[in-house]
Amino acid sequence: MSSQPSNSWTGKLGFVLASVGAAVGLGAIWKFPYMAGAEGGAAFLLPYVILSFTLALGLLLAEITLGKAGKGGIVTAYRNLGGPFWAFLGYLGIIIGFVVLSFYSVVGGWCLLYFYEAVIGFPEATPAALGALFGELSSSPYVAVSAQVGFLALVGIVVGGGIRKGIELCSRILMPLLFLFMIVLIVTGLMQEGSWEGVKYLFYPDFSKFSFKALVDAMGLVFFSYSVGAGCMLTYGAYLDDKTDLINSSFWIITLSLIVSLMAGLMILPANFAFGMDPTAGPGLTFITMPAIFSQLPGGQFFAVVFFACLIVAALTSAVSMLEIDITWMVQELKISRPKSVVICLLFMLILSIPCALSFGVLADTKLFGKTPFDLADFFVSNLALPVGGIISAILAAWFAWDKVHTQWPTKEGYPAWKKWLRILIGVFCPALVLVIMIAGLI
Repeated sequence: MSSQPSNSWTGKLGFVLASVGAAVGLGAIWKFPYMAGAEGGAAFLLPYVILSFTLALGLLLAEITLGKAGKGGIVTAYRNLGGPFWAFLGYLGIIIGFVVLSFYSVVGGWCLLYFYEAVIGFPEATPAALGALFGELSSSPYVAVSAQVGFLALVGIVVGGGIRKGIELCSRILMPLLFLFMIVLIVTGLMQEGSWEGVKYLFYPDFSKFSFKALVDAMGLVFFSYSVGAGCMLTYGAYLDDKTDLINSSFWIITLSLIVSLMAGLMILPANFAFGMDPTAGPGLTFITMPAIFSQLPGGQFFAVVFFACLIVAALTSAVSMLEIDITWMVQELKISRPKSVVICLLFMLILSIPCALSFGVLADTKLFGKTPFDLADFFVSNLALPVGGIISAILAAWFAWDKVHTQWPTKEGYPAWKKWLRILIGVFCPALVLVIMIAGLI
């Protein structure tokens, strides 16, 4: 069996920052604000917070502990803890890593394009003109694929550096920078007249706007935002030493990630209300509405550059964690060196992801089950693969490897009551809740 990887985190801070970076991706910065805007603000936020500190916390702790106890990535750890059958189930995580990056890299490419447009200055900053610009950039095969290649290259450079010199170093620099950039944008937005209406929309619940769809979407975003169900947190857990408090670290990862999501909401929604924009604009809230808002601010070009720099940081730190799932698998299971694994994975992902990049242009009318390649990949991951992956890891942790799992949470007592409650949370509550919401959402 594989031993503990020698390439490990330098300490708890590096692990937490990298894990928060994995969670704080486009799910927090791009997806959370537009979903909160579309689903009634606080009516969406409340179930999202509750699910974060129950469902997400339980599954996150389970995955990190499985990685540390199993001493490897998702396939290796599952085999070490449960045997060949569980190793087979672990390949779902490998598939998720590839599929997520197939459409995630498209949005990452858009972030690079819009950062460039912000630097040179948007030609015309009306919503209509920006909508036309988004359509032009996303539908051009050459532009979309080139931007996607550029984004994947950045991800490959970071992952190629390994845990300490690549992922951890990147996270230590970029995560504090992301917080700083976001604070600047939040303060600027809140200084605008009418912005308080956006704050009330986000934090004062109007339960007449609550719907079961909001609950289903909140669960899907929990999986997407916190990177649970795929195995990337399990992979990060494999590089931990015995001194790291897994429960404390999991709590901090959830808390900091949720704070960033709330900051993203404060960064975008109050500014939308201040300038009379539509908070229910959906995905276009980021790429169409925000540049229009920046054009009305003094020094708006500077804020546009900062905003899209935030998106690049968020996209990069999260994409790195997804690629690491497959790199660790190739290094541990296939015995391929890390540099070669990075090149092979990126080439395969590029081939897989090109149809997603072309979904807004030449393949816009090519649909399966009524969905373009981009939409199909997103649906498969958020509504099927990640929830199923979360159920698998929870069942393995609570019922088939519990003796190896709970001993990773050392206590002075032999078996305190809180471990029994954690087992119920991970092994009963989380799978049941995921299954009910997932089935209801599909129906």
